Amino acid sequence: MTAFRPSPRKVLLVAALLSLAGCTDSGAPPAYQGWVEADFVFVGPDESGRVVSEAVREGDAVAAGTPLFALDDDLQQADLAQIRASVDNARQAFERAEKLLRTSAGTQMAYDNTQSALREAEARLNSVQTRLARRRIASPAAGVVQQIYFRPGEMVLAGRPVLALLPPGHVKVRFYVSEAALPRITRGDSVDMHCDGCADGLTARISFIASSAEYTPPVIYSLEERAKLVFLVEALPEHPEALRVGQPLSVALPAREAVKEAAR
Repeated sequence: MTAFRPSPRKVLLVAALLSLAGCTDSGAPPAYQGWVEADFVFVGPDESGRVVSEAVREGDAVAAGTPLFALDDDLQQADLAQIRASVDNARQAFERAEKLLRTSAGTQMAYDNTQSALREAEARLNSVQTRLARRRIASPAAGVVQQIYFRPGEMVLAGRPVLALLPPGHVKVRFYVSEAALPRITRGDSVDMHCDGCADGLTARISFIASSAEYTPPVIYSLEERAKLVFLVEALPEHPEALRVGQPLSVALPAREAVKEAAR
């Protein structure tokens, strides 16, 4: 029995078909591994003090202006009482100088000095009232309380955050793409996202593309070294409430056909 041997022409035809199939597969949208990050808003006091109360818990959704926590204000209340007494004295001295000036029994200099002292005392009063009001901290923006670092009874220094707040618009997706993928993406492009346990149809829009690579190659380039170049890309999700910070996910870039249609 004679063994079947395909002709060289048929072998070339099969190879060509396999090559075309590979080209079709390469047109599929590439996927990149990414993760969810966030820019937290850290809320803390202007001055040191002891936390006396907290109006929120971790996970609470708050609106802008919602009370968050309060610090002890004994010292500020004492300063306020002292400055109010100074304002009253300065106002009485000013009124006396004003009356004397009207009757020509006083001088213009005495009137000006008492007026200046009254204005200075009123300015100190406004300052103390502002410091007192800032002992009760309200939310600077709408968001979700992510973490509380100090509890009632604990001392907090000026500038130290008492809690971390996450506004919805501060959630972002980060991933890295190769140098070859850069010409295919621009700011504003929509990308598809997939993650375990997430709903289907999650999308995000590219908001940032790094201008420099994360890996610094040697002076002499080679094909192997160029393949290691990656660029950071950030995208803002359309529905940030569906994602969690630190969550891994897969990001699919737009297909070549979709990019061509958008260019038209």
